[in-house]
Amino acid sequence: MITLAAQILIVEDNPQSLELMSYLLQASGYVVHGAQSGAQALVAARNEPIDLVLLDLQLPDVDGYHVLRDLRAEGRTATTKIIAVTAVAMVGDRERTLNAGFDHYVPKPINPRTFVNEVEAWLPAKCRSSYG
Repeated sequence: MITLAAQILIVEDNPQSLELMSYLLQASGYVVHGAQSGAQALVAARNEPIDLVLLDLQLPDVDGYHVLRDLRAEGRTATTKIIAVTAVAMVGDRERTLNAGFDHYVPKPINPRTFVNEVEAWLPAKCRSSYG
């Protein structure tokens, strides 16, 4: 079976977090697009064939819930899996995030040992890496 490299959009305003997630995913054979704001995320989603979105909830221009709604309203990303990756990790935040329409929730700080496998579980089968 031939696998296609998944196109993953990471929306993260913290440069170190963006770099770490990008590095881990690229090392596993995925194509990563980075955005540091909601506006950049929407431009990337309109211009790239995105298979999965990793979305921080606290961005400089809008919150991640707003970006989620905009991505769900876009034809290209209406059914794309969107994972919240956030430091917002108080009691009830996970449920609130999933109830808002996110497909999964990953609290920060991420665990570098398990991060790629956790993300990969949400990719379409045709896009999963053969490296990991």
